[in-house]
Amino acid sequence: MAKISAINKNKKRIKLSKKYENKRRKLKKIIMDKKMSLEDRFAAQLKLSKMPRNSSKTRIMNRCEITGRPHGVYRKLKISRIALRDLTHEGKIPGMVKSSW
Repeated sequence: MAKISAINKNKKRIKLSKKYENKRRKLKKIIMDKKMSLEDRFAAQLKLSKMPRNSSKTRIMNRCEITGRPHGVYRKLKISRIALRDLTHEGKIPGMVKSSW
């Protein structure tokens, strides 16, 4: 089990990311638009840099929904390889069986 503080910090980042998503997208669109004046683009860049760092999507860590483990997480399932293995052994995932050869 991961530290509760690390899990909460990541949840806070997810919340901030969703809150500022549209605003960040609009500012980035202005910054990348070569037809706009340099002053407008620079002003948009300053506004973007004034936003909270944790509002960026790249700061979000992929963590296991069950244990909070940060490594070995399957993105599609949002659970770690260890949690997936435990659920498989318990028979809670349909169609998935322990391999043997």
